[in-house]
Amino acid sequence: MSSETGSAGIGAEAFERDRRLESLVRALGRRSIVLVGLMGSGKTSTGRRLAHRIGLGFVDADSEIETAAGMSISDIFEQHGEAYFRDGERRIMARLLEEGPRVIATGGGAFLNEETRARIAGGGISVWLKADFDVLWRRVRKRSHRPLLRNADPEQTMRLLIEQRYPVYAKADLTIVSRDGPHELAVEDIIAEVERFLRSAPPCENQGIMHASESASPKTRHAADAESGACATVRVDLGARSYDILIGSGLTAEAGAHLRRLAPGAACAIVTDEHVAALHLPTLEKALDLAKIRHSSVVVPPGEESKSFEVFARVCDAVIEARLERGDLIIALGGGVIGDLAGFAAAAVRRGMRFVQMPTTLLAEVDSSVGGKTGINSRHGKNLIGAFHQPSLVLADTDLLATLPSREFRAGYAEVVKYGLIGDAAFYDWLEANWRAVFAGGPERVHAIATSCAAKAAIVARDEHEQGDRALLNFGHTFGHAFERLVRYDGSRLVHGEGVAIGMACAMRFSARKGLCSGQDQVRAESHLREAGLPVRITDIPGWSASADDILEAMYQDKKVERGSLTFILARAIGDCFVAKNVAAADIHSFLQDELLQEELMTGH
Repeated sequence: MSSETGSAGIGAEAFERDRRLESLVRALGRRSIVLVGLMGSGKTSTGRRLAHRIGLGFVDADSEIETAAGMSISDIFEQHGEAYFRDGERRIMARLLEEGPRVIATGGGAFLNEETRARIAGGGISVWLKADFDVLWRRVRKRSHRPLLRNADPEQTMRLLIEQRYPVYAKADLTIVSRDGPHELAVEDIIAEVERFLRSAPPCENQGIMHASESASPKTRHAADAESGACATVRVDLGARSYDILIGSGLTAEAGAHLRRLAPGAACAIVTDEHVAALHLPTLEKALDLAKIRHSSVVVPPGEESKSFEVFARVCDAVIEARLERGDLIIALGGGVIGDLAGFAAAAVRRGMRFVQMPTTLLAEVDSSVGGKTGINSRHGKNLIGAFHQPSLVLADTDLLATLPSREFRAGYAEVVKYGLIGDAAFYDWLEANWRAVFAGGPERVHAIATSCAAKAAIVARDEHEQGDRALLNFGHTFGHAFERLVRYDGSRLVHGEGVAIGMACAMRFSARKGLCSGQDQVRAESHLREAGLPVRITDIPGWSASADDILEAMYQDKKVERGSLTFILARAIGDCFVAKNVAAADIHSFLQDELLQEELMTGH
């Protein structure tokens, strides 16, 4: 090849490269690229090179803070304390994000602030420069200007910072591994991953549990962070109507950013109840305000009574009065009642609007918020009027479970146990060993929720409209719904999860009675439910007086009755359940009579 031809080739390559970078900057719009990570991860040096390469301005947030304060960060810490510094950092970050687009290198603690994370998500693309301890320590150990390392054991402090901060950094849009070597390598990685992010790469085809580092959202090139358990993503694979379930801490404060990505320019109506509104509505409204999303709220009374025609009509009218269009969003902020009510309104108003589930109870996070079942109650029974209408996104903020009464959390745990009993013996074994840690919170809780959601997502993908094995999800429910109906949905006597717990115990005992499963498995399942504080006998329901005839009549009002025949989910073993159609009513009646008689003998009544 001649030198002339070679020069032409090099010129063409440079032209294509410049055009590629111009396209990237155009796609950024007003968004900044925000580098986050620990001290020593290379945010400033990498950021400068990245900004020069793509033709944007660069700013170091720490330098801006020092300029504004007229003193070094070390002096700010020494004279005013860390809290004063963090407040200034938050305000500086808000200003810098408003002035985009640019490349911003943040201080190590900036991304830990929920408000700052929400602002970054709304006005930028966050990139975590992740480095191993050895890399970080080599870079910072000889520098004395790091205030957080000015102590007797800076090496241990660095390890603690990694342990505390990496689960939060993992929430960044992108993760790039920062290694020893030329910074240009990290710059090339960032450019490639930002391009992919801006193209909104199609979701991962592999269904199931994914860590934030392996999310079906457009987060790419993450190293696995399974040890953190801080957040997880589960994909519900329904073709063009597929959606993500995001599970983790702080999602309510970040909701505005997630909704802007989901539906740019959309307005929304929040449907919630009085109890949840007092606890969590202000946080959600603030997040929407930060993301500049127009919103209104509909607050209804708490409890099953709100799943009525009257309240349904009120919600629909409020959405219409708020001038929401078909492309706007309805947000269900609450437990199963709110999810069912708001989802049915979304299915009906303007012949179908998009909606987002933001469950606030464990039961809703693992069950009712996933799968698209929506509806209200009739005087004849529960959930008899409704529609299948899938959400566009589920945000399961595990922080919200801290406000749940312990009884409600236990009731939700019944649905978690259900997923082990119906099809995952290994998960059931894990629950027996770890249920106390699930109740306490932390990684075990995220794992339990994500595993439950993944199990339901897999079933829903196979059988969206409950024509086949989706009925497995009703394990214990034919019994449980009858019990709920007979106490007239009085939550002081029986909440849904407690009805399911008793129903599952009944289903296991009936299965053992019919010789389908071993008595050992039946006793094991019942013992675990009881150990977790859940009722397992019909007479555990306060004030119970209904007969076997009453229970059977209530069962015939269940929506799963087909041509007058009862359908039950029965067990061959723990982790092996099946759909049993045309179960003889006489067998069920005899079983119920024996259950009530045995319990009378046991209690002496």
